[in-house]
Amino acid sequence: MAIRRILTVDNAADLAVLKKKSVPVETVTDAHRALMDDMLETMYAAPGIGLAAVQVGEPLRIIVMDLARDGEEPAPRYFVNPEIVEKNDSLAPYEEGCLSVPEIYETVERPDQVHIRYLDYNGNQVDEAADGLYAVCIQHEMDHLEGVLFIDHLSRLKRDRAITKVKKAARAA
Repeated sequence: MAIRRILTVDNAADLAVLKKKSVPVETVTDAHRALMDDMLETMYAAPGIGLAAVQVGEPLRIIVMDLARDGEEPAPRYFVNPEIVEKNDSLAPYEEGCLSVPEIYETVERPDQVHIRYLDYNGNQVDEAADGLYAVCIQHEMDHLEGVLFIDHLSRLKRDRAITKVKKAARAA
């Protein structure tokens, strides 16, 4: 396993990759599992709770996630070719952040419940309901697969301010 560099919005080349739509995985292979292992290690090191493959420069429809809180046993999850089968009409606000938009947190409204379908780490199909933080996180990460960042859900002014803050912080580092 290896920690990979997370692409960020302050770098024009990174942003171009982050805006790409990710391609489906035909069959889950050992190479995909190795990528998921690297992604999980990268996410834990960042630290974060979710990471899409495109965020490490691999525009594939793969996500890793772990919603375990500090002090809890890790509970890694793997999603290959995830899709939302159904979403609730009810929206809920949630303060989101993103490893590709470091140190920026803004409130985004999303459906509070979704039904998802995906392939797991071994390529088995899974159908399940997601609500609360799980629903927010899976939708946030699935946006990445479409080339959408959480700041794209904000007003143009807030989005531009967020990018400016990230660029300023990168220059100061």
